[in-house]
Amino acid sequence: MAGFFSRLKQGLTRSTQKLNAALTHRYLDETALEELEDELIAADLGPAVAGRVIDGFRSSRFGRNVTTEEIQEALAAEIAHVLSPVAVPFELKPEHKPHVVLVVGVNGVGKTTTIGKMAKWFRDQGRSVMMVAGDTFRAAAVEQLQVWGERTGAPVIAGKPGGDAAGLAFEGIKRAREAGTDLLFVDTAGRLHNKGALMEELAKIIRVMRKFDETAPHSVLLVLDATTGQNAMEQVRVFRELVNVTGLIVTKLDGSARGGIVVALADAFKLPVHLVGVGEQVEDLRPFSAQDYARGLVGQSGGDLANRLVEGSDPEAGQEERGSAPG
Repeated sequence: MAGFFSRLKQGLTRSTQKLNAALTHRYLDETALEELEDELIAADLGPAVAGRVIDGFRSSRFGRNVTTEEIQEALAAEIAHVLSPVAVPFELKPEHKPHVVLVVGVNGVGKTTTIGKMAKWFRDQGRSVMMVAGDTFRAAAVEQLQVWGERTGAPVIAGKPGGDAAGLAFEGIKRAREAGTDLLFVDTAGRLHNKGALMEELAKIIRVMRKFDETAPHSVLLVLDATTGQNAMEQVRVFRELVNVTGLIVTKLDGSARGGIVVALADAFKLPVHLVGVGEQVEDLRPFSAQDYARGLVGQSGGDLANRLVEGSDPEAGQEERGSAPG
């Protein structure tokens, strides 16, 4: 099986193609720099990151011919610089039993699938997992979580369609604590068109959790769909108003030409990016690597790291012992 870097690079192909207009040999006068900046912004990197890249070229390469490789290298270095501080693995906190994870995001971003994949990975590591089907307004989300429950052997707490999500969270955290469960995932609705009702529902879920554990939820993970591009920025802003988001998961990079949005998100919000998804399989959701992502986005090879991944020796595998998410 190909290494994850290979899948990541393949998944980012459309994003790389979108950057191709910027990554071409050119003479760097002021007109060329302005065009390059516009192309970087159009590739969803965001004006702040694009501006810094251009400032770097202006100070070091102005009035020179630059090769495609030079532009790739400079861009990858700036992207990696932006991403490195936020590339933080998701880790289980053993002092909490259960470690309660509230998963939020608008409908359609892949929340339920992400929960299922994370549950599968932790179950494979010998951890006990329970899941709460808190998106009670979508029967498909409940059924999907139940399928993952059967697949992973993790109990799923579900109720009536349109039922009280906070009541399910209450039942979930109660049963998880009684069973000594390591990890409790709570799925939620994502009806952003009714922001007031969503805020009220999320606040109620958290309020009920804190009747059992005043520190819960221990993680609030916001799932974002890369194909939405700049709309993901607005989603982060809105959900940060609703709840204390502790980390991001970015899905559907394999179907997107908007891979640059991860850079813009990191630069604007400085929130940890725990995981990225490049496909439907469990192994396609993996810890976020700043260097790999930067190289993949600009179309560079992955170097030694990519080779080790292809050979099956994953340098992040040691995270398993610490209870990290898919590695």
